[in-house]
Amino acid sequence: MKIVELEETDSTNEYIKRGNFCEDTAVFAARQTSGRGTKGRSFISDEGGLYVSVLRIYRDFDFSSAFGIMVNACVAVCRTLESFGLHPVIKWANDVLVGGRKICGTLIENTFCSDNVCRSVVGIGLNVNNALAGLANIATSMSEQAGRKFCLADVKSTLLEMLEGGYSVAEYKRYIDWFGRKITLVREGERQFVTALDVDAGGRLVVRTDDGRVAAVSSGEMSLILK
Repeated sequence: MKIVELEETDSTNEYIKRGNFCEDTAVFAARQTSGRGTKGRSFISDEGGLYVSVLRIYRDFDFSSAFGIMVNACVAVCRTLESFGLHPVIKWANDVLVGGRKICGTLIENTFCSDNVCRSVVGIGLNVNNALAGLANIATSMSEQAGRKFCLADVKSTLLEMLEGGYSVAEYKRYIDWFGRKITLVREGERQFVTALDVDAGGRLVVRTDDGRVAAVSSGEMSLILK
């Protein structure tokens, strides 16, 4: 895999999308000036965090298996955190929490060719040693959780190694500790209280409503609040 190291860019995902890369490539930046999360949300990307986008070029990757790209990214992050002594939880669909607060987000942008995924850009923003001023109630970092600073190069090399794994949905679900609990789904500002049951092979969240109905919802339709 080709490795590109930048001091600063607007967004590692955007950098890859502007480039004419024809091989699998990982782009790291010490800072992002316009980091993005899902649904257009901004992602604060100050120095001390780990910001990377990984381009994969595929052949014959059926679009119905696209959730596997998110699975691979989230499990790789969780395994990285575990290797440094932390205890991650996946918040469906693509956030990773430690101590109930967000430590990592992913942004996946796929390019489709007919019924296949032909290119995928996986953006990962992992809070390592970066300050989180004003976000202490919703976000955390590896250094805050462990009470010490980490070598960013060690975290980077570990994450790259973990990203080479091929992980299953079962492994993804191993990092979910909130099945069976009441959660809140939000769609266009409207809230619905349901019980979380499962995540299916396509990445949909399976829930039971208060009237006993079982439904599967996609992350494109709804967002999740665990508290």
